[in-house]
Amino acid sequence: MKELVIISGKGGTGKTSIMGAFATLATNKILCDADVDAADLHLIIEPTIQSRHAFQSGRTALIDENRCSQCGQCHDLCQFEAINLDFQVDPVACEGCGVCVHFCPEKAIDFPLNTCGEWFLSDTRLGPMVHARLGIAEENSGKLVSLVRNKARAMAEETGADLILTDGPPGLGCPVIAAIGNADAVLVVTEPSVSGIHDLKRIIALAQHFHVPAMVCVNKYDLNQKLTDDIKAYTRNSHAEALGQIPFDTTITRSMVQAQTILEYDPYSETSRAIHDIWQKVSDRVFSQS
Repeated sequence: MKELVIISGKGGTGKTSIMGAFATLATNKILCDADVDAADLHLIIEPTIQSRHAFQSGRTALIDENRCSQCGQCHDLCQFEAINLDFQVDPVACEGCGVCVHFCPEKAIDFPLNTCGEWFLSDTRLGPMVHARLGIAEENSGKLVSLVRNKARAMAEETGADLILTDGPPGLGCPVIAAIGNADAVLVVTEPSVSGIHDLKRIIALAQHFHVPAMVCVNKYDLNQKLTDDIKAYTRNSHAEALGQIPFDTTITRSMVQAQTILEYDPYSETSRAIHDIWQKVSDRVFSQS
């Protein structure tokens, strides 16, 4: 079993559109949407949720006024000023360190787990899918990414799937690190823009730091041929592999409006042929690894 993670560094490069197209082409796979902060793969492939589960992580202090003697020790000890003189806890300010819980002489402070979001097991027309949704302004997205990937791996082992196809989060922070660790390869979807090249350099360095082979494709390459050439040159010099380029095509937007992948909406377009060629190269390289 192999896992390919599709990442982008910056948002807006077309990562999820290409992920959807790959999902159309791949066989015997599990789909995994690890973009838990702002997931949108479900908008294209319309999953039917079979089971939903709460995601709990982190803790927030909760003072029981019936047990509290108002001694003030918790207020004095809290380094985050999360407890006011009315002995109410500000859940936004509380960092969940547990100092107040430990030192409360009346044992009047509960410390429940926070429910931060949900994760789902779903069926789609393109195959089984594991995905999640983090609550608004909630933390611990990296933990939810790890959970989703672990559930996808467990499902792949149970069903005998050959591939886990993971839509990774944008950026370079904790969620991305959680998404690429121990993956067999990453495909970086970039674009010919100044910010695209800037984040491409950083995401390739991140993948190499974790010893994950990196491949690159340039989406919307014809918007700026010079920057596309610069991307290809940098990719070669950084020992990553440039697999191809995809033209700017408003057909992709039209396909999304119809909740279809580009391969479903217009399988014979220039864009579809380019994505198909890149998929063949990606598949060959992922499955050729020992």
